[in-house]
Amino acid sequence: MASEKVETVIAGSYMEMETEEKPKTLEGRLSRLFWHGGSVYDAWFSCSSNQVAQVLLTLPYSFSQLGMASGIAFQLFYGLMGSWTAYLISVLYVEYRTRKEREKIDFRNHVIQWFEVLDGLLGKHWRNIGLLFNCTFLLFGSVIQLIACASNIYYINDNLDKRTWTYIFGACCATTVFIPSFHNYRIWSFLGLMMTTYTAWYLTAAALIHGQVDGVIHSGPSKLVLYFTGATNILYTFGGHAVTVEIMHAMWKPQKFKSIYLLATLYVLTLTLPSAAAVYWAFGDMLLNHSNAFSLLPRSPFRDTAVILMLIHQFITFGFACTPLYLVWEKAIGMHETKSVLRRALARLPVVIPIWFLAIMFPFFGPINSTVGSLLVSFTVYIIPAVAHMLTFRTASSRENAVERPPRFVGGWTGTYSINMFVVGWVFIVGFGFGGWASMLNFIRQVDSFGLFTKCYQCPPPKNLPPSNSTFSPSHKS
Repeated sequence: MASEKVETVIAGSYMEMETEEKPKTLEGRLSRLFWHGGSVYDAWFSCSSNQVAQVLLTLPYSFSQLGMASGIAFQLFYGLMGSWTAYLISVLYVEYRTRKEREKIDFRNHVIQWFEVLDGLLGKHWRNIGLLFNCTFLLFGSVIQLIACASNIYYINDNLDKRTWTYIFGACCATTVFIPSFHNYRIWSFLGLMMTTYTAWYLTAAALIHGQVDGVIHSGPSKLVLYFTGATNILYTFGGHAVTVEIMHAMWKPQKFKSIYLLATLYVLTLTLPSAAAVYWAFGDMLLNHSNAFSLLPRSPFRDTAVILMLIHQFITFGFACTPLYLVWEKAIGMHETKSVLRRALARLPVVIPIWFLAIMFPFFGPINSTVGSLLVSFTVYIIPAVAHMLTFRTASSRENAVERPPRFVGGWTGTYSINMFVVGWVFIVGFGFGGWASMLNFIRQVDSFGLFTKCYQCPPPKNLPPSNSTFSPSHKS
């Protein structure tokens, strides 16, 4: 009975909205079918689709840095760790929203975000920290999608250089300003996951059919800087829940989110493990010079299909990463509760401009993944949620009155605090410390080698010119 009361409080206005706005026309039913999603399945598709996109193409490269055993181990380890901190975020969201619902605050026209959860539970200093890390991470996450779009399309059409393709895809991705919130990503989340699934199994099948190249060598791990760069890229892979709060808020019953991220991770592992292992098995150390797996596979209709599907998915993922930034900007300029989609879209356009600029300035597909993972994902996705959870429930009364209590199989509050402290220690030392050192060293060397605003990063040289020498070996071929 108690759980039913909590469910009613949490679901609140969303249950009322669903009841009041039952579609009566064919147009309304179609809109509800493809546009308005708030179910558990919508959340699962959003989490799965958002968790792995272009990073799928860099995981074989990470395996070449880590070796097969470490590559598999880190995927499993960070997958579980990411699921744990996503669970912590969901607990904090439910705690915050329940408290506000009891104060009769209506969220009907307001999307709750992570920094607001931190503000409500821990105060303005935590709000500022969450806002800084989350927005910076999402900003560079969007940048990565534009870089990946240009990198991928180049394998189909190299008549234009990658910088020109970045201009084009920047304009295309700017259309995501018209998608109001995660409540409207139903069809896009479904299609995005189907596209990633096809690409993952294409990589697996193509690598196995191709077989091992002559004299294939699997020497990884060979250097510490490469090892920790690869590990940090996997940390980034399973750190896609900077948008967890927004996805939860789009649900009719957000308290049911608890296990969704774990189930999404388990599915994603069925895509990432076979594809990364198969491509690394086939090409070995050649991947050290090819951070994009497409670059080693022979061109075929299947590969071109995978490239096109990934391009569409990267457009979707760009929207995933940008939507929270749009919402923050709307709140900053007082446009968040405006009902006009067109006015909100126009107000959002300034957010796209710095993303476009940074993608042109830093077109380093492989290195930027690891840099973002070590410096931003480590705090945004792992450290801040774990510390925030411990501080929110640090007193006996807060633990006693908690809306969501830790499950018994993890050892209750004692086990939860132990896991949280391990997460903080591990990620701070290995992810931020060693990973930050390795990825920043790698990134700086890429800038020194190729410069900023490079026209076509690591593109094959014209046939009448000798290949340029990189000052850093191995290089990252996008």
